[in-house]
Amino acid sequence: MIFNELQQFRQTLYASLGNARDALFDLMDAVLVSACIVSFVRLSQSPVFRRQWSSTYEALRDSRLPRSKVLKLLVQQIPTQQQPLLAGDASRWNRPAARRLKDRTLSGRTGHAPIAGQNYSTLAWIAEDRGSWALPLRHERITSFETPASKAAFQLKQVTRQLAVRPLAIYDRGYGNASFVNQTAGIEADLLLRVTSNRCVYGAPPAYRGRGAPAKHGHKMKLNDPDTWSVPVETVEVDDPNWGRVRVSRLSAYHFRKSPKRAMEVLRVEVLETQSSTRRLAPLWLVWLGEQMPPLETLWLHYLRRFAIEHWYRFAKQRLYWTHPQFSSVSATEQWSSLMPLLSWQLWLARKDCTDHPLPWQAPQETLTPGRVAQAFAGILAAIGTPAPAPKPRGKSPGRGKGHKPTPRPCYPMVKKRASKRKTSEQSLNSPVATAA
Repeated sequence: MIFNELQQFRQTLYASLGNARDALFDLMDAVLVSACIVSFVRLSQSPVFRRQWSSTYEALRDSRLPRSKVLKLLVQQIPTQQQPLLAGDASRWNRPAARRLKDRTLSGRTGHAPIAGQNYSTLAWIAEDRGSWALPLRHERITSFETPASKAAFQLKQVTRQLAVRPLAIYDRGYGNASFVNQTAGIEADLLLRVTSNRCVYGAPPAYRGRGAPAKHGHKMKLNDPDTWSVPVETVEVDDPNWGRVRVSRLSAYHFRKSPKRAMEVLRVEVLETQSSTRRLAPLWLVWLGEQMPPLETLWLHYLRRFAIEHWYRFAKQRLYWTHPQFSSVSATEQWSSLMPLLSWQLWLARKDCTDHPLPWQAPQETLTPGRVAQAFAGILAAIGTPAPAPKPRGKSPGRGKGHKPTPRPCYPMVKKRASKRKTSEQSLNSPVATAA
């Protein structure tokens, strides 16, 4: 029978859910078969949602997803024949007008006005060597008491405890710093991080001379200053069909200033000759921390697979309607966000037996993308059914009592995160006390 993996996954998932699992399953099916909605409550008009419109909100209000059970179920789908490739990143759910939503923070790009909203951290399994498939294992809100680095380290620790094979985790330049390196110490995972070109790294300290405190840092290398670069210990050149002639250089035994105990391998990826004469690419700087480093010819290609999680964020926002609802409850936003990995995994398990149904203006695809599988999911659902039973009518609710006036919901201020000040500022260094010392 086709779709055996999908049916088994849905049955196991349904059994692990708690309260309101019937309405929650109908809600997930409505998302998968609805190609376009104008509001969240319009999901109740889907043919697969067999309950009243109010159940769309009640399903999120009454349910509590067992995160440990769900994570264990998702990890079981990852093959262990080779090293799993994980990618982590964070995305923002902007809520500028939600004054009654608690724990909103201000954030924005440089040169733009900050926008109030909530950040979410995601750790996903990259299943294929190419393509747009990224399958989230953890997708959780970053509270105002956390940072993206601390949340990413926590998620990586939770996932590696369930994996039987040591994974390779890839992160963008927002995590290429000493803070994230220190917080991931002791986690059984290899790391491949991108670092900004204006960062400095330090070599191994010189031998102890017998006087004073031992040195923690050695040669200082500025990534944007070629005069400070040391001689690479290994250099390879490869011809890539997409990027052209690429040179990869490795500089060994370096570390960040605030993480001297974690040695790193620094990689410089430079495109020498591109396929296009008008294409000019800046060098890419990566650092690797782990046990056994893969060959340079393939290691830099692993980082390029990180962009699959960017495709997933766009797919979740546009097709899975992740940021479409306007909830006023933090609990509802978290429960709704927790459904995004479950929806993505169902599409992944259905892709093998799925038949492409392109629209009249679309070209057929041999390797289906998440959007194409979602486009054909209505026929899949009609064939396999749902583990959730049909609803049992229990009469009409009496509603609010006569004269009842609900208490207005409180408004919450925005949380403004401030950068920690350095202990020794330029003013303190130039003070008379510091000069006398």
